[in-house]
Amino acid sequence: MIALFSFLTIVVLSIIVVRIGAIALELTGLSPEVASFQAQSAFSGVGFTTTESEAIVNHYLRRRIVRLLMLLGGAGITSSIATLVLTFIGEGGRGVALRGTILGGGLLVIFLFARSKYIYNFTKKIIVKGLNRYATLRLYDYEEMLGLSKGYTISRITVRDDSWLSNRALKDLNLELEGVLILAIYRKIGSEEKFIGAPRGDTVIKPGDVLICYARHDVAKALSQRVKGTEGDREHALCVEEERKLCDMRRVRGGFD
Repeated sequence: MIALFSFLTIVVLSIIVVRIGAIALELTGLSPEVASFQAQSAFSGVGFTTTESEAIVNHYLRRRIVRLLMLLGGAGITSSIATLVLTFIGEGGRGVALRGTILGGGLLVIFLFARSKYIYNFTKKIIVKGLNRYATLRLYDYEEMLGLSKGYTISRITVRDDSWLSNRALKDLNLELEGVLILAIYRKIGSEEKFIGAPRGDTVIKPGDVLICYARHDVAKALSQRVKGTEGDREHALCVEEERKLCDMRRVRGGFD
C-alpha cells in the first residue's frame, strides 16, 4: 500500500508543480491557456513544438521556468512509473483488484479536485502571492503586447532637412490620423544627446532628430521617406484615408480602433 499512496502523492505533487509553472509563465505575459499548455508540455516532455514555443525559448525567464519544469517532470514521471510497478508486484488476483480500485478512486478524486474552479482560484491566489514575494516574474512580453508580429513595428526615423516632418510641431502633423504614435525623440544638442519621452503636441521636430515611432510597418516606412511640399501633403492625406478605412473595417468586424 505504501507504493500505491506514494504514487498518488507523486501525481498530486506533479499537478501542483505544473500549476505553479503555468502561473509563473502567465505572470511573464502569456495568456492562461498558452501558459497552461506549455507548462504541461514541458513537464511531460511531449508536445513542446507549437509556434508559441518560440516565445518561450527566446525569453530568458520563461526559458528558465520551462527548464525547471522539464527537470522536475523527468524525475516525476520516472518515480511515478517505478512506484506504479511496485504497487502491483507480488500481489494476487484479489490484491490487484483491491489496489486497482483504490488507484482508480484516488485518481478520480484527484482529477475532480484538479478540475474544480474553486480549488483552482484558491490555489492560484496562494501561488501568485508566493511567486510575487519570492520571485520577480512580472516581465511582460512587449513584442506580443504591441502586436509586433501582426504588422506593427517600433522604428527609428532620422529627420532630414527635406523631410516632411522637419521644422513642424507634432500637433500640426496630425500623425495620429495615420495611425502613427511618436513615442520619443532623440535630439543632438552640442555634444550631448537629449531624450524627449512622450513628446507633447507643441514639440517642434528638427532636422537631425531621431524619432521613435509606433505604427504599421508600411506606414512607418512611407513616413521616413516623405519629403516636404505638395507631394508630401498628398501622401499624408492618402495615409489618413487608408487608416480611416481600416478603422471602419475593424468596427464592422467588431474590433477596436
